[in-house]
Amino acid sequence: MNELVPVLAALVEEVEAGRAAALCVVVATNGSTPRQPGAAMTVRGDGSTVGTIGGGEVESAAAAQASEWIGQGVSARFDSSLDDAYAACGGMICGGRMQVAVRVVSTCEELTPFAEALERARRREPASVVLDVEHEGRRLVYRLNLEVPPTLLVAGAGHVGQAVAKLADELGFHVVVLDDRADIASRERFAEPIELRVGDVGELVRGYPIDGGCYVVIVTRGHQHDEYALRAAVGRGAAYVGMMGSRKKAASVLDALRADGVSDETLSNVHTPIGLSIGALTVPELAVSVMGEVIGVRRRATPKLVEVVAR
Repeated sequence: MNELVPVLAALVEEVEAGRAAALCVVVATNGSTPRQPGAAMTVRGDGSTVGTIGGGEVESAAAAQASEWIGQGVSARFDSSLDDAYAACGGMICGGRMQVAVRVVSTCEELTPFAEALERARRREPASVVLDVEHEGRRLVYRLNLEVPPTLLVAGAGHVGQAVAKLADELGFHVVVLDDRADIASRERFAEPIELRVGDVGELVRGYPIDGGCYVVIVTRGHQHDEYALRAAVGRGAAYVGMMGSRKKAASVLDALRADGVSDETLSNVHTPIGLSIGALTVPELAVSVMGEVIGVRRRATPKLVEVVAR
């Protein structure tokens, strides 16, 4: 699930109940800081919060300022310097600077764009909200972009596939698991909202609408199944294609595809052996290795979560 969904949901719930609240969003950072632009939290009038912009003293100070501005009906920018002496009070040695846009929402009319963005995010559609705040006599406008949860296609529902799917779900991916064994790709082993599809793995991959928001992890139970899945996935514009296996197995599969005319350029984008080299031994460690690599690819291509519209 998008990290911002529960934050916006709390904002919508509070304002719809007739109580003003504030959406606090990190809009810029400099130096070492606990969170980056796009981190957000909702502050209620009683000072309670949903979400986080980094914890510790900086978050407490931002929440206190937001509570004050809620009472005043003021939307403004809160700037914080996390120098060593200040940050150490909260157990954080950061030393950077954070700028936080605090957008107070008091009426249902003001709430409308936030509620609409929330519904779009829940439908896994692109959405954004505008944060209009004041700072030192100037009007500043930022756009907060809500990420569309990427899709992780997991070919293979065995132990590694199960661990990867579970971790990916917790990381906010829309997870689809493919396998030809109904007893393995079952609700007993994969909880909602992970999607399950049973059938020939190669055909299932071939029939899935792969695009730039799709990441493909191939961890089937055998060499032949891996090859079929890889054939069906390569060259279709996926953001990531990775296949588990030894270097010998990987070379054999890639050679087979190369012999059938798949270009070296296309095959060079296949991550195999899959995962980061962290010395993983256990199944959960392998899942971390795989998802670490997937996240690295994703974040290198992720657009900015916060944009400056006017200042």
